[in-house]
Amino acid sequence: MTLAQAALEEVAGRLDRPACPLCKSPDVQFWTRAKDVEYFTSTSWFNYFCCASCDILFLHPLPLDQLSQIYPSNYYAYIQAGGSIVKRIKSRLDRNKLRRVLKHIPGRELKVLDIGGGTGELLNQVRLADTRVRFTQIVDLDARAEELARAAGHEYSRCRIEDFQCNYSFDLILLLNLIEHVENPVDVLQKAGSMLAPDGRILIKTPNFDSIDARLFRHRSWGGYHCPRHWILFTAGSLRNAAVAARLKVDRVSYTQGAPFWAISIFELLRRSGVLTASRTAPAPYHFTIPILQAIFAALDFARRPLSRTSQMFAEMSIAPKREQITEAPTPGNL
Repeated sequence: MTLAQAALEEVAGRLDRPACPLCKSPDVQFWTRAKDVEYFTSTSWFNYFCCASCDILFLHPLPLDQLSQIYPSNYYAYIQAGGSIVKRIKSRLDRNKLRRVLKHIPGRELKVLDIGGGTGELLNQVRLADTRVRFTQIVDLDARAEELARAAGHEYSRCRIEDFQCNYSFDLILLLNLIEHVENPVDVLQKAGSMLAPDGRILIKTPNFDSIDARLFRHRSWGGYHCPRHWILFTAGSLRNAAVAARLKVDRVSYTQGAPFWAISIFELLRRSGVLTASRTAPAPYHFTIPILQAIFAALDFARRPLSRTSQMFAEMSIAPKREQITEAPTPGNL
């Protein structure tokens, strides 16, 4: 056991064991501590726990009163994306993925909702992917992002998705890199399902902590923690269970490249060794090395994806037939 691991064991011994926020099981174990190594919004250490019953990682306690602090004005989702080669490749991949999902949705005119959609960058790709998309809606919290999103022609509601109200349904609902940011993902999935058209689809993208990089950097502020902004992390199995609890049907789960997590993890190793520097005013995600690292590890993940689980996954969901819906609240044994 290394000195760092021994120190973590000592920390774990002093911590109270919180109940799992999803299944309420007391069977949880301390997982690790992590810091904000991207935007440096806090100098505090944050504790992650693992639930043995439903196989999730969760942050405890949640920084519910620090949202304006941990999501700074220079947060990536609130800034108009640049035109780097990596960004252009990502946009093309996103557009191809969206096109494959949209082609299975019937209708002459489609409505699309992006929960946590920021400036509307992804909805711009949705429009390019399918000309049937005539109405696009964003639900997010940032006023600056709202200005940019409306300028691009998207409707914008500045509120939590739990508080969003509308009198129409959506054919496609996007929760890309979203459910890991919320206090109760099952509630958010249920709300999304309540707004979904009968033949509609929900597309989710979220980290998978059952991956090589998650294990390698478990005690080194793994980029997938996005600490302290990722509150609940899943595996493919636990994500399926959360969907069942939300009365949704999982049509498909697939893996995609986790280059952003690799890049931040490697960057932090180099920063700690003194090779690179970053700060709150010059955060790691905007360092010139990040696109280079992302390109390298995206290629690596795409090469190994057929043989192993990567650290990001897509899930396509729809409304579950009545016979598949659970009829009682989930318990530690059935979540």
